[in-house]
Amino acid sequence: MGTQQLLLIVLGVIIVGIAVVVGINIFGTNAEQANKDALTQDCLRIAAAAQGFYRKPTMLGGGNNAFDGIDIEDCGMSDDGTGAGTNVNGSYSITTAAGDDFVITGTSATDATKTVTITVDMTATTDDLRVQVAYAGW
Repeated sequence: MGTQQLLLIVLGVIIVGIAVVVGINIFGTNAEQANKDALTQDCLRIAAAAQGFYRKPTMLGGGNNAFDGIDIEDCGMSDDGTGAGTNVNGSYSITTAAGDDFVITGTSATDATKTVTITVDMTATTDDLRVQVAYAGW
């Protein structure tokens, strides 16, 4: 009877160990996806603010149908001194802001090789073509 109980204890420990490893892997995957989603949401919020700047007349502090002269502070983020904005999810920089084109790139705070890029083309005829999302390193 003692050998059978010992075998059941060893089997139980192995099953619990496997369950812990699977749980850690699932948690890591979910944390990475949550960071990707948060970066995407932040970039989309910045792009929406940039479109507001684009449509606003110059006398009201906007771009008068151009992205020229826009900076990260016009998009609702504080400048970290380098022209980029930073929060807990990552850092965000405007890579293109000229005429009808605006590109914002978000870099993950946990892995600098992972980026989200939002491209806004105000000359596009439909909303689904106006804003494009691209991921690199995910």
